[in-house]
Amino acid sequence: MKLNMAEEEDYMSDSFINVQEDIRPGLPMLRQIREARRKEERQQEANLKNRQKSLKEEEKEKRDIGLKNTLGCENKGFALLQKMGYKSGQALGKSGDGIVEPIPLHIKTGKSGLGHEALLKRKAEENLERYKRKVHMRNQDQERAAEQFRMRLKTKQDEMKLEGDLRRSQRACQQLDTQKNIQVPREAWYWLKPGEECEEEEEEETEQDEDEYNSADLGVLEKLQILTSYLREEHLYCIWCGTAYEDKEDLSSNCPGPTSADHD
Repeated sequence: MKLNMAEEEDYMSDSFINVQEDIRPGLPMLRQIREARRKEERQQEANLKNRQKSLKEEEKEKRDIGLKNTLGCENKGFALLQKMGYKSGQALGKSGDGIVEPIPLHIKTGKSGLGHEALLKRKAEENLERYKRKVHMRNQDQERAAEQFRMRLKTKQDEMKLEGDLRRSQRACQQLDTQKNIQVPREAWYWLKPGEECEEEEEEETEQDEDEYNSADLGVLEKLQILTSYLREEHLYCIWCGTAYEDKEDLSSNCPGPTSADHD
């Protein structure tokens, strides 16, 4: 029984507490080798890119040096030109009106096809032109809307001014007719309706009953023209001058005219 108890290990014994991890030496070595190879490959790729970049720079430098140097007699084309009488620095052509400097050389460094840059430029110009047209149309719409608003406002103001002139003419006609002992107006709408003599009601916008005055076919402007003509002929009075003249000659000489525009 003691032997069996000895064989059974306690979970608090050293065999359970001091458990060491089984580390095999081959696994870390393989991981280090792989990391070293990856690092070497990355370094080779970087060196290759730097080498390619340096080759392009060397080619560009050589090309710039060659373009800066002027052509000499060793160049066959330049030698032929000299045999035909050409001198260095002289313009080309029989009359000497040609180019002096050689046609510049433009090196294409990108990978896009021929004409691609021109296509992008044309598309950018088309987009810009389309945007300008859109902005121009929007500005025109805004100006048109503002002009329509000003016209509506001016029309409303003109209507209010005509209504005010008509009420003044009706009031003046009623006063002048009463002074001449005229008890009934020539037309019903020549005088103000009862209750419109108050100043507060003059400032308010009121609609007259056309059926009551039998003037359904007449507008405010027509009424004003008829009534002012009546005041000038019958009473020698101008509502815009605010004066009753002595006779027709005095009226025609001193009054600017029969309309409001004549008095502006």
